[in-house]
Amino acid sequence: MHGLNSKLATMKEAVQSLVKDGDTVLIEGFTHLICFAAGHEIIRQGRKNLTLCRLTPDLIYDQMIAAGCARKLVFSWAGNPGVGSLHAFRRAVEARPPKLEIEEYSHFGMVARLSAGAANLPFWPLRNYEGTDIPKANPLIKGVDCPYTGERLAAVPALRPDVCVVHAQRADKNGNTQIWGLMGVQKEAAFASKRVIVAVEEIVPESVIRSDPNRTLIPGLQVDAVVREPWGAHPSYAQGYYDRDNDFYAQWDKIAREESSLKRYLDEFVYDVKDRAEYMRNHPGLAERLKAKEMVCGGVNYGY
Repeated sequence: MHGLNSKLATMKEAVQSLVKDGDTVLIEGFTHLICFAAGHEIIRQGRKNLTLCRLTPDLIYDQMIAAGCARKLVFSWAGNPGVGSLHAFRRAVEARPPKLEIEEYSHFGMVARLSAGAANLPFWPLRNYEGTDIPKANPLIKGVDCPYTGERLAAVPALRPDVCVVHAQRADKNGNTQIWGLMGVQKEAAFASKRVIVAVEEIVPESVIRSDPNRTLIPGLQVDAVVREPWGAHPSYAQGYYDRDNDFYAQWDKIAREESSLKRYLDEFVYDVKDRAEYMRNHPGLAERLKAKEMVCGGVNYGY
């Protein structure tokens, strides 16, 4: 249980017990369900020398890099989606000497790495580096001969993070976790990782999970801590709960361009904030602006 008395924990307790200096950390979610609350707690607790992994590292990793949490970034495509660059990331990479080590893959290269980790395989073969020069920049992307056809394929090594954080709509107290809407690689990431923190908008009774079994993406046996963290994915979104805060993504471009304004942001909205509830109190009107409308789908008859 890694020092936790039960799986139900606050974000502070979960990070304190499960995230250590020097860990390889993956905060999952692809545009949707990115757990900013976990990233902020990791910053507040002053974790250092982390290897951060993500498909599409966006604002939360820019903030963690600026806060000095990261030693290395393992990624596919880094940017502020729809806006432009990640300025703290660029400053760290372009510094002389660089302040951040990088290891780059394609999106499917990262999916393949986590799939290999989840399946307890040493590597995963794929075709999608044909015609690209990414293997020249990353010597860990190698070639293998198919034992059946002789075809030359690319191969990427398994990725097995120390800690994975998944944000989801709901889970029960045992960590059985349900997600709907746009998916990332939450399932592969959870099964590839040594420790798993699930943050959810709602804790629901086990009977709710059992009533809709096909929506359960991560079983409780794979989860070490369950955190109830409403609005924990803001400024990304949680389908059925709140919309993406596109205004903030645009504002981040101005905030992050200068180290001084980025530091002021971290002071006001991360370091000087006790938890996610206080973060929301510091954003008056946000919940009213982004709260999702009711659009409930029809039910499924699981009777027999």
